Amino acid sequence: MTIKSFRGQIEDAGTDTIILHTNDGSTGYRIVKFQIMPVSPGTVASEHTVQVWKVAPTTAIPTTTPDINFSDNTLLGAAIVGNSTNITSSYSEGTIIFDNEIFNQDIYITHTEANGTAAVNYYLELEQIKLDLPENTVATLKDIRNIASQ
Repeated sequence: MTIKSFRGQIEDAGTDTIILHTNDGSTGYRIVKFQIMPVSPGTVASEHTVQVWKVAPTTAIPTTTPDINFSDNTLLGAAIVGNSTNITSSYSEGTIIFDNEIFNQDIYITHTEANGTAAVNYYLELEQIKLDLPENTVATLKDIRNIASQ
């Protein structure tokens, strides 16, 4: 099992693209770890919502009150975390939920900060999976269907 890790920092209402596609689609991925952390713990009050998507956002990312809809088949995962200006309680673990689905195309990470404009850090680990032809076809058809539904 090969694990690939990605990390970065996203501004409020920002999007990061994780390039995963291959020419033949024979490499799949599954999320095994997803974490977020405030950029400035204990100094800026913030409420972060980070979501991982199978398709690029087609509308503007909200800067307040994001919606998390687990009925959306393009949503792979979501994480929320709060940050207080009180250093003794500055970081709350929050909630992290991710799907066990296999995908073989690029993914997109979006961020909404409901309390201001602070950035957030993310860390994502993906298990790399060799797909046989039927698995490759299923993953690719799901991606095509998701893009068409947008």
